[in-house]
Amino acid sequence: QVQLVESGGGLVQAGGSLRLSCAASGNIFSVHAMGWYRQAPRKQRELVAAITSGGVTNYADSVKGRFTISRDNAKNTVYLQMNSLKPEDTAVYYCNAYTDSYEGYLEVWGQGTLVTVSS
Repeated sequence: QVQLVESGGGLVQAGGSLRLSCAASGNIFSVHAMGWYRQAPRKQRELVAAITSGGVTNYADSVKGRFTISRDNAKNTVYLQMNSLKPEDTAVYYCNAYTDSYEGYLEVWGQGTLVTVSS
């Protein structure tokens, strides 16, 4: 079974930094696009950043210049470096990936990791 395991969330003061990691595991043949989404209380889940297997990136306007997404294809892992954090970045952050495995072509979600930015 393909799984995404996230780590790196926590509590940080405004202006601080955090780095999220997400590793895909299971009988994976390949991992295609990977990304990070977030959902704040009483809001819809939104795309934060995404990266293709070739390294092409896409960011939400609200995080451009502050967040950086990267990946290590050998480790099937995606990272999100978050700098200059703001209270409005507070949310549960979810990892997302499109994978090829014995289970077929799947969109997989992580369990979520909470990021809290205090003012």
